[in-house]
Amino acid sequence: MQFSYEVKDTYAEVKSVGRLNMVAAPKLREMVNAVVAGGSSRVVVNLAGTDFMDSSGLGALIGCLKATRQAGGDLRIAGVQPQVKMVLELTNMDRVLTAYPTAEAAFGND
Repeated sequence: MQFSYEVKDTYAEVKSVGRLNMVAAPKLREMVNAVVAGGSSRVVVNLAGTDFMDSSGLGALIGCLKATRQAGGDLRIAGVQPQVKMVLELTNMDRVLTAYPTAEAAFGND
């Protein structure tokens, strides 16, 4: 799993490529925590390159959501692939983590 981030005008975009599983989940948390510590509390996790997520990955996203909200911001997800969407729907977490088609659309109207 590879992570990268880019700070935009009104948010930071974290891109993930690979499988978001128990090995990669701590790395995602570290990346988002570093972004928040750097002053960007509005974060989009772009999952366009992530074709698999397990419960550890879901837990990491929830932990990242909590971190951004504690910093006065929000976490949104974009580019969700079918298997990731299925995990979100089966756990009803799609109600908490609304998926947007692109990272730009996630904070586009805010």
